[in-house]
Amino acid sequence: MKTGTDVFTPEQRSAVMRRVKGRDTAPELAVRRILRAAGIGYRLGGAGLPGRPDLVMKGRRTAVFVHGCFWHGHACARGARQPRTNAAYWTGKIDRNRARDAAAQAALHAGGWRVVTVWECEMKAPGFAAGLVAAVRGQAAADAASDGSPS
Repeated sequence: MKTGTDVFTPEQRSAVMRRVKGRDTAPELAVRRILRAAGIGYRLGGAGLPGRPDLVMKGRRTAVFVHGCFWHGHACARGARQPRTNAAYWTGKIDRNRARDAAAQAALHAGGWRVVTVWECEMKAPGFAAGLVAAVRGQAAADAASDGSPS
């Protein structure tokens, strides 16, 4: 039985949500390709670091997070979109994601790490790859920015 405005049955929606990936996403793979092409080595997973960064460069003391705009509540059109069904749950979840992201970033900064946050929407901008490489190498003005994004 379909509920509200959802086009899927609850069983179908559950199957769709189970397939949402948390690693090796298209944006993360694109960031990895850019860094590898620039000759920048990295490790995956960030185990043991606050927030488990997507990419870690120990020698540079740099952690890279690749965030989806909706899931992490970015201030763009996709991130500002409000869910129509189960809105209270999703708004709370996204708010908790934002708070968790801020806490992880603060803990990394306190530990002497540089944090670069890549937002999915920014990846479409011209010059994104060069900005990302510069931010990771510590040569960009974004390094001094509060959000650490490469643009």
